[in-house]
Amino acid sequence: MSRRRFLGALGVTGGGVGLFAALGLKGSLGSPAPRPRVTEGTQRMIEAYGDRKLQRGEWWLPPNAPAGRLPTVVLVHGGFWGPSYDRSLEDAVAADLSGRGFLCWNIDYSAADEPWPATLTDVAKGYDHIAVGAYADRVDPKRVAVVGHSAGGHLALWLASRRRASGFVPPASVPYPALAVAQAPVAALVDGSRARLGGGAVDAFVGGTPAQVPDRYRVADPVALLPTGVPTVLVHGAADNLVPISQSETYVAAAGSSCRLARFEGDHFQHLDPTSEACDLMRAALAVL
Repeated sequence: MSRRRFLGALGVTGGGVGLFAALGLKGSLGSPAPRPRVTEGTQRMIEAYGDRKLQRGEWWLPPNAPAGRLPTVVLVHGGFWGPSYDRSLEDAVAADLSGRGFLCWNIDYSAADEPWPATLTDVAKGYDHIAVGAYADRVDPKRVAVVGHSAGGHLALWLASRRRASGFVPPASVPYPALAVAQAPVAALVDGSRARLGGGAVDAFVGGTPAQVPDRYRVADPVALLPTGVPTVLVHGAADNLVPISQSETYVAAAGSSCRLARFEGDHFQHLDPTSEACDLMRAALAVL
């Protein structure tokens, strides 16, 4: 059994004391997310969207869902693009949203320890799976939102803009997001590289600094891919000491009128707690679907 699977069997979704300390969870060996409160009757199904180990996701079908198509949320977990976290970080949010009538597709993806650009290609393929997956006939193509936290917030913004990223343009058969909600996102990769966010996590993800691999930053940095044409809400806590709110402020200032910042007085991990103000703001954004 792998160390990751062993930790998962214990209910531990992190990669050990060192990583948790780096993320501000000193002395903790548990997930920063609360246990999911799953509404009775919710149907869950894990499905592969490719052949590689982490090309997997989990569908959350709402209980007593009406026939036909449903508003759909694609969830993208965070963890500074590293291998120590997985989609279980978003289980509490998925449980909450499915209990409120949203069809959720919560995806895993290859981390930054895989060759570039595996993370981006996986996330793109995972998103595109909503058009062909087990519940494709329940996805409302006009009401699809992508929601991500931290590095997953970066990936959510990237999914909203990838038709501008050379080599990653989605097929015409895949519904484009009607909304992107980025929670405490690493929204400006060049700035994040210079600030050494996550102890150099941006450089590890992209494979170098902006000076070393500028072409990669041009296709991976959400700021470089504006405008998206997708209504976008960034939810960010003023007390976030892992991904500073300046990341979202930079993106919103560059994005224009289709994008807004929902600020709250909280920290980085409140976005994983459905009872928090951060998640209230996320749900308010999703109300347009």
